Amino acid sequence: MGFAAVLLAAVALIVVVTLAKAVRIVPQQRQDVVERLGKYKRTLNPGLNLLVPFVDAVRTKVDMREQVVSFPPQPVITSDNLVVSIDTVLYYKVVDAVRATYEIANFIQAIEQLTVTTLRNVIGSLDLERALTSREEINRHLSGVLDETTGRWGIKVTRVEIKAIEPPASIRDSMEKQMRAERDRRAAILTAEGHKQSQILTAEGEKQSAVLRADGDRQARILQAEGQAKAIRTVFDAIHTSNPSQKVLAYQYLQALPQIANGTANKVWIIPTELSKALEGIGGALGGLAGMVGDVPAPEAANHAVQVEREAAEAARAAASAAQEIHDEVRVAEAQATGGNKPQGLPAPEPVSPDSLLSDPADQRERG
Repeated sequence: MGFAAVLLAAVALIVVVTLAKAVRIVPQQRQDVVERLGKYKRTLNPGLNLLVPFVDAVRTKVDMREQVVSFPPQPVITSDNLVVSIDTVLYYKVVDAVRATYEIANFIQAIEQLTVTTLRNVIGSLDLERALTSREEINRHLSGVLDETTGRWGIKVTRVEIKAIEPPASIRDSMEKQMRAERDRRAAILTAEGHKQSQILTAEGEKQSAVLRADGDRQARILQAEGQAKAIRTVFDAIHTSNPSQKVLAYQYLQALPQIANGTANKVWIIPTELSKALEGIGGALGGLAGMVGDVPAPEAANHAVQVEREAAEAARAAASAAQEIHDEVRVAEAQATGGNKPQGLPAPEPVSPDSLLSDPADQRERG
């Protein structure tokens, strides 16, 4: 009884193990390489698969998803004999699980070594400055070389990226100083350009302001001159239209004398000749009256002579009174101009007599 139970349990265990080895479930995005008696038999796709127990065996389980691997920094010498450290990142994908299993033992290590050697060849033909600025070119060259080589391994290199290029510390310091000097130079250039533009704009503004100011001054002077010309023309036309006599002009001049003398710098006075001409006009009028006596008939000559003499005496007194008033106004204006002191350069006028106003010297001799 005990032996039968052990045998039954052993048979049941063998059946379970056989079923476990006969059934294989493969997950998505994975392929299993199956060998039968050490020889490649087939590739298991994702899903439920049946194997021959104890005959078929799974050699490798290949992940078909895109993989990424980061390689450690590698020292590389540039064409100008500078050692730089370069970090790379590789993206690849297995497209053939059988070839990736049987064509190469360790494709990850092979890709790493191939990347390092290709990178040294590419960087060795470039100087430091070009290597720092030509990452796209380096990536493209690496991708082409790796894709061509790994294609027979069933590997597809999708992308190669240079993560970092680290030059030596001394070179980094020199580069920083160079960049700082370049930035200072650009800042100085920009400052100078801004100052230049500011001065140009200021000069343009001052120029326009001066032009506008000069134009306004010119227009103002033109308008002022036109106004003065119109005023003078109006006064001139009014004078010629009214046709004033010499007496009126002399009177107007005497009225303007206080305004002319209104100043502390006026020390010299000029007596206009219009006064003497006015007085001569009065004398001429008196002489004309005396000449009219000869035209009167003899019976009335005596009475007419007396009347003419009386009128001449009245005209002479009026002229003397006008001359005295003019002299008084001149003395008052002189006193105001000199601060109350009598000027020394202008003598007092002689008294005007009626006989001096007669224009005919022969009449004066007869009266004498």
